[in-house]
Amino acid sequence: MSLSCSSSGTIIPRTLVGKGRRNRGFCHLEAPSFSSFHYKLPHNLLRHIGFVSKSDQTCSSTSSSVMEEDRKNLGFVSEAEEYSKELDVAVRAVQMACSLCQKVQENLIVKSKSDSEVHSKDDNSPVTVADWSVQAVVSWILSECLGSKTISILAEEDVETLSKTSSSALLEAVVYTVNECLAEAPQFGVEAPKSALGASEVLEIISRCNSVGGPTGRFWALDPVDGTLGFVRGDQYAIALALIEDGEVILGVLGCPNYPMRKEWLTYHHRYHRIVSKLTPPTSETWDKGCVLYARKGSGRAWMQPLVQFNKFVWPNYAREVSVSSIDNPALATFCEPVEKANSSHSFTEGLAHSVGLRKQPLRVYSMVKYAAIARGHAEVFMKFPRSGYKEKIWDHAAGVVIIQEAGGVVTDARGRPLDFSKGAYLEGLDRGIVACAGASLHEKIIDAVDASWGSSCL
Repeated sequence: MSLSCSSSGTIIPRTLVGKGRRNRGFCHLEAPSFSSFHYKLPHNLLRHIGFVSKSDQTCSSTSSSVMEEDRKNLGFVSEAEEYSKELDVAVRAVQMACSLCQKVQENLIVKSKSDSEVHSKDDNSPVTVADWSVQAVVSWILSECLGSKTISILAEEDVETLSKTSSSALLEAVVYTVNECLAEAPQFGVEAPKSALGASEVLEIISRCNSVGGPTGRFWALDPVDGTLGFVRGDQYAIALALIEDGEVILGVLGCPNYPMRKEWLTYHHRYHRIVSKLTPPTSETWDKGCVLYARKGSGRAWMQPLVQFNKFVWPNYAREVSVSSIDNPALATFCEPVEKANSSHSFTEGLAHSVGLRKQPLRVYSMVKYAAIARGHAEVFMKFPRSGYKEKIWDHAAGVVIIQEAGGVVTDARGRPLDFSKGAYLEGLDRGIVACAGASLHEKIIDAVDASWGSSCL
C-alpha cells in the first residue's frame, strides 16, 4: 500500500531563480513534477531533502521517467535514501499515535483510576487502552505502508493479556479506539482501511509484534506509551519508535504529545499547562500541543515537528532542526532524572550531581521526554542508575539515544561505552547506569564523577 498522493507531497524551501529576487516561502512539490522542477535548492537543505519519502516517487508512474542525473542534482539521491521511506512512514505513524493518545488521555483524566480502561502490569505500573491501541495502529501502518505483513516489531505489550476472556471490555475499547484513529489516516497522508477492523483483526495486528531482536537483521523497537504513570496523571509521556539493523539504531522517532514549545512550561504539571495554553492563541510558533522529534544515524542532524492538529500532514510538516545546549559548565547545567524511585536511585544522582558541581534543581519528568529535553537544548544531563536487579529495556532508550547523538550530544553507559542494542529486549552488559549529556566535555566530567563516587554507593 502506498501513502496517499494528495497529502504526501514534500514541502521544500525555495529560492526563485531568474528574476533577481528571493522568496523564502514554501512550495508544494508533487512527484510527477520532478523532471520540470527549476527551483534552486539551498545547499544546507540537501541532507534534509534526503529524507523525502520514496512513496512520493511512486505516486505516479510518470515519476519513473525522472533521469538519475536530474535526481542527483536535486539532492534526492543521498546516503539517506535507503531509509527515507522508513523514516517518512515512522514519523506519520508516531504522529497518528500522538493524536490517539491525546484523545484517550483527555478522557482518562476525568475518570476514576478504577475505570476499566486502566489496568496494572506485573510491575504495578498502570497500563491504559492507549498501549494496545498505539501498538495496533503503528503495527498496521508499518505493515501496510512498507509493504510487508511480516515486518518485524519488538514491542512492550503482548497479545496474550488482551486475548483473555476477562479482557473483553478492554479489547472492545481498543478496537473502537484503533478504528477511530485509522479513520483519520488520510489526514496524515495514509490510506485508511477499506472497512472497520474487527476484534480478531486487531489481535492479529498486535500479534505481529513478536520480534525478539538480536544482533542480525532489521526490526522496529516500539514503546507505545512510555511513562504510563505520567500518561494516567495527565502529565508527560512519549511514544517511541526506532529502527534497529544488525544491532545498530538507524532511525529514531519520539512523539511527545505534552511537551510544550516553551521551556519554562516543561517543569509545570500538564494540568496547569493545559489551563495556561488555553489562554494563549494557538499558533505554529507556540506548538502548545506537543511535538515529534526524529533523526537518522550518521546524518548529524535531528529535527522536530509540531503535532498535526487540523491541517493535513505534508512532509516535513514545518520541521525545524534541533541541537543540544552549548553549556559545558556543570554549575549552569540542568540535569534530568526519572520521577519514579522504584527503578532508579535519586539519592545517588543527587550526590553525584553535587560532587560534579550541578547546582540547579533536577528536572524530573516522566518517560523519554528527558531525551527530548536534552536534544532540544532544554537540559544538559540525564543520569539513570538502576537499582540492583532492574534491567533496562531497549525500547525505553533506542529512539532517544539516536536523536540526542545526531543533535550533537553523547549517550553511553557509566563507563563511557556505547549502549548495546544487539542483545534482544534488554540492554545487556550495561555498566552501572546511563549517562546522556549535551556535549563531550560535560559527559567526561560526569563519567569521572561516577567513578569517584561509585565505591560509596549502595547500588
